[in-house]
Amino acid sequence: MKTFIASTVAVSAIASAASADFTFSFTNQTWTGFNFSDVTTLAGGFTGTLTGVSVNATLNASTNFTYADDLCVYVDVLPLSGGGLLQVGGFSNLGATQRLAWANGGFSTPGTTVIDSKSVNPIVFGGLGQPNIWVGNGYGASGTSGTWTGSITLIGVNAVPAPGAVALLGVAGLAAGRRRRA
Repeated sequence: MKTFIASTVAVSAIASAASADFTFSFTNQTWTGFNFSDVTTLAGGFTGTLTGVSVNATLNASTNFTYADDLCVYVDVLPLSGGGLLQVGGFSNLGATQRLAWANGGFSTPGTTVIDSKSVNPIVFGGLGQPNIWVGNGYGASGTSGTWTGSITLIGVNAVPAPGAVALLGVAGLAAGRRRRA
């Protein structure tokens, strides 16, 4: 599963470079209560200014009343802790400066969707001490878990391409240029 997430992140990062948005996709991803994936590390870092977050996901399975809208985006400087900069989604309050709820998805029934878009107070990425973005289960009661399939789009930020990816794109450009001259 980790291989799938990493490859999806890499493809999304390259495809989204021109649009200044980054999409994190996941399939049958299970997060227990207050368990998060560090999207910043998976993407190799972010540049730009986060101005919004969109979700389009389906809850596939739920344990102990995890709802579809417990799918959570959390922004904080390292290490991950309460009192971050932004929390979108999740029943439990993590104490973020800005906290927003998804407009729908308030059921634990498998097949429940959470589809929404939120504008957020701008958060700048790209400098030293920049925050990280996590995605996971924002319902922290004991024994909870949820399994989701879908995507979250971070509006206004780009993944920082790995040096190898940049070199590969450069080689592809040289090959395309050489073909045109022939």
